[in-house]
Amino acid sequence: MTEPFAMVPLPADRSRKPRRTGITMMMDWGLPPGRAEDNMALLAPYVDLVKIVVGTARLYPEDMLVAKLAMYKDRGVTPFLGGQFSEYVFATQGWAGMEPFFNEARRLGFDALEISDNCVPLDDAERARMIKTAIGCGHEVHGEVGSKLEIQSAGELIRQAEICFDAGADVVLVEGAELIADGEPDTELLAGLKAGIDLEKTLFELTGPWIKGVAPNDVYELKRFLLETFGPDVNLANVMPDDVMETEALRCGLSVVGPKLDQRAAR
Repeated sequence: MTEPFAMVPLPADRSRKPRRTGITMMMDWGLPPGRAEDNMALLAPYVDLVKIVVGTARLYPEDMLVAKLAMYKDRGVTPFLGGQFSEYVFATQGWAGMEPFFNEARRLGFDALEISDNCVPLDDAERARMIKTAIGCGHEVHGEVGSKLEIQSAGELIRQAEICFDAGADVVLVEGAELIADGEPDTELLAGLKAGIDLEKTLFELTGPWIKGVAPNDVYELKRFLLETFGPDVNLANVMPDDVMETEALRCGLSVVGPKLDQRAAR
């Protein structure tokens, strides 16, 4: 593929697909199929995972949902089912509803899903059981730790992550609401996570307007802080479709903050 501005090298420490780190997860809040396909025509090299958010999968015509999932896979992007849909089923149908729900997800074309307890708490045993049940139905599981309703310590999040991994989860997502304190990145919490969690298997979620008091600039500052703290190949989740290209530019030093320059070399 011919690349424009080939005389401008991209950083060697920014990986390309297929990759194990530097993962970008994009949110799909119900993109029409044409728009989703247009997005992937440009963005697929920079997107690894797509979350079909909350319970939106229930609102599609079935043929449209199946076709969209297949399109993402054809582009080398893995779609997965957001965890709050599982929470809703558990809250309304209990354990009896979980295997039928997970099996239906497989039938429709989901190979992966998220297990979370953002709004419907799971104790340690329930979290492990839920993950093992989903794996037993043929799914790759992305465990989520943290809550939208209460702030937890780094130690508590790490303990939850260990439960997810021990139960068979392939990766863990850290809830974005946990990473912001008083509108700023929670530096103490993030330092604790950096020291105690497997960063190659951890995705840090960006927060968003669904969290009270979060402004667009807060999202950008958290993203920039994560990249500065963990490097350009940090795993990022909850990137909005319109922000994927800017996020990749930020990873490569091509966004508004620019690269760290040696002023002598710049003369």
